Amino acid sequence: MSFFEEIGRRTLLTLDAEKAHELGVRALQTGAVGSGKVKDTDRLRVDLAGLSFPNPLGIAAGFDKNAEVPDPLLRRGMGFSEVGTVTPRPQDGNPRPRIFRIPEKKAVINRLGFNNDGPDIVHGRLSKRAARAGIVGVNIGANKDSADFVADYVAGIHRFADVAHYFTVNISSPNTPGLRDLQAADALKVLLTNVTAANDEAALHLQLDPRPIFLKIAPDISDKDIEEIASVVLDSGISGVIVSNTTISRKGVEGHSNADETGGLSGAPLFDASTVVLAKMRRALGPDLPIIGVGGITDGASALKKIRAGAQLLQVYTGLIYRGFDLIDEVKTVLDLAVRKEKLKSVADLSGLDTDQILETCSA
Repeated sequence: MSFFEEIGRRTLLTLDAEKAHELGVRALQTGAVGSGKVKDTDRLRVDLAGLSFPNPLGIAAGFDKNAEVPDPLLRRGMGFSEVGTVTPRPQDGNPRPRIFRIPEKKAVINRLGFNNDGPDIVHGRLSKRAARAGIVGVNIGANKDSADFVADYVAGIHRFADVAHYFTVNISSPNTPGLRDLQAADALKVLLTNVTAANDEAALHLQLDPRPIFLKIAPDISDKDIEEIASVVLDSGISGVIVSNTTISRKGVEGHSNADETGGLSGAPLFDASTVVLAKMRRALGPDLPIIGVGGITDGASALKKIRAGAQLLQVYTGLIYRGFDLIDEVKTVLDLAVRKEKLKSVADLSGLDTDQILETCSA
């Protein structure tokens, strides 16, 4: 990180969290954030779900809600970018303030509530960059006041099928009342049946291949929930799972300023819980179905542990707040070194090597 980038990052941390984020997006738009410093190698390439990712590290949904900076993020070294969450109608989200830092724990609590500019604006921005290189996924959700959550996800598939490289079906935000109920087996079957049908219909209409679909789940689920979700996912034919969204738990931040704020907790305190759920989901899904690991990645070592727990791809967000964009370079360097050290061909070959060990440790 340059001297000026470090000064900028430290300055942003002194500002209101949401205002700081908005300024960070502006910095990316204006080119104040440069290109990545670590080149992608064949060892970092991951091929899955019909897509070829130049490296396994992507930006999680929530950072670029309105598709304003996918290309600057890709230039900075991300292997892919995910925009959204986008709902069928524009939505203001919850009243401000709605993002709260817990710096001493490298954590954030947010209750944004799917605030976004709406599908027309987001689609317009993605259309303008459609011919450019780089994988950009669209995270779709439901409006807070929707009478039919399933219909909202179907609408999202149809609206973005021509510009999304993949879809994320986000049913795990804690900030939309009732949304997480869609993780229950019967509700999830109905949702994924309708979403995959919409994906096929849109692909046929556009004369394109159906887009890969990933399901984003919460970390606050039981072992029984994991088994049931895995069973539904495997039967549905979707491409994979993202583990995990933010948590409603406050483990690891108890007694700290802002810890009692309502919303989802992200950052370092989420790492252990989300990684255990990831390993359990890997065991339940078997070795092949892709998993994107997200939650608490703050350095190269934590990124490597997510991969070895069973993820093939990774996403970060909160870690960037506290580490800056140099986190991208560190993660890629550590993963590349791990592949060489293990004398493997690709980072994908590291996936799942420690799944059993993690599960044994958490059950001990």
